[in-house]
Amino acid sequence: MIVAAMAPHDVIRELTRNAVDVLPEGELERKLATGRPLRVKLGIDVTAPHVHVGHAIPLQRMAAFQRAGHLGVLIIGDYTTRIGDPSGRSTERPILSDEEIDTSAKTYLAQAAQIVDTTPEKLEVRMNGEWLGKLDFAEVVRLTRTITVARLLERDDFQKRFEAKTPISVSELLYPFMQAYDSVAIEADVELGGTDQLYNLLAGRDVMQAYGLEPQVALTTPLLIGPDGRKMSASLGNYIALTDPPEEQFGKTMRISDELLPEYYRLVMESDVDPSTLDPLEAKLELARFVVRRSHGEEAAREAEAHFTRVVRQRREPEEMPEATLPPGDPVHLPGLIREVFGLSTSEARRLIAQGGVKLDGSVAGDLDVPRASLEGAVLQVGKRQFARLRAA
Repeated sequence: MIVAAMAPHDVIRELTRNAVDVLPEGELERKLATGRPLRVKLGIDVTAPHVHVGHAIPLQRMAAFQRAGHLGVLIIGDYTTRIGDPSGRSTERPILSDEEIDTSAKTYLAQAAQIVDTTPEKLEVRMNGEWLGKLDFAEVVRLTRTITVARLLERDDFQKRFEAKTPISVSELLYPFMQAYDSVAIEADVELGGTDQLYNLLAGRDVMQAYGLEPQVALTTPLLIGPDGRKMSASLGNYIALTDPPEEQFGKTMRISDELLPEYYRLVMESDVDPSTLDPLEAKLELARFVVRRSHGEEAAREAEAHFTRVVRQRREPEEMPEATLPPGDPVHLPGLIREVFGLSTSEARRLIAQGGVKLDGSVAGDLDVPRASLEGAVLQVGKRQFARLRAA
């Protein structure tokens, strides 16, 4: 796409594709008319070590701004993660350890690179601990004067919890201030986020104005629903990660319901094709190919589809699978073996066995203790997509 050759209204349409809110009305057009490159902010808290396809939706808008000649500013929320974003929460979010936060933060840029241009002239990457960690108490007090308690309690999630007498910590009340201060620190022109972030993005306008800066435009995108029907979330674990192995990405995508396909075509693929006009299976396969191709390339997408066809649709063993060494002793405790081979908990392994989700050479395994001789050379299958060939030590 050559943005320079597009008419202004087509540029706006491309920049705001799938947007729910672009506020205040007309402000983005005014900023674009200045002719200067805009600073387009997106903050991601590191609540898990993965960026998922839901995060990719606002990242895709950042990429559109980059193609139009603007600068993306990706803020890794190493500091705000320590507070916990209350958006859409009915309870306080659990706080992660410093080690968990730091580990996740280091991986985010490489994952975002699948979507946005990470060359220095196109993307500025910042950790918000860079400025939030330096605020003294006097500056925090100054910051809290920019928004009233009444305004904070207008937030739907705070309001519901306040009325239900559910605890709200002061640190949660501080979160919108911290996110807004990110916009002050980097002098954002536009901030991107999901619809659950609208309050925080508009609070950023108030705080920027209080600090003598031109307020940002708030641009929100829809929240993606996960395969389980709930909002896709790292905290809920119902996500398709950009770093998932190709076969896992393909399989997770194929579990998406037919009812959700139009949303995935529109938001993930940014396609104008109506999947209801296609063969249902082919429509879902094309989405799965896209997800894997974007993360891992064309060849990986072909191999993942071949694996899915063989293992899930034809119920055959994969052509290649890892080997696992049997532990000593006879009989072998199957839940313990599953724990060692696939990393599941013993209780989860027991549950899968009870539900018929574990097979040995294609036959459902019902016993917890299995003779060692019957396991040597056998194929252990857990669920639909996890296989290992068992070998004697």
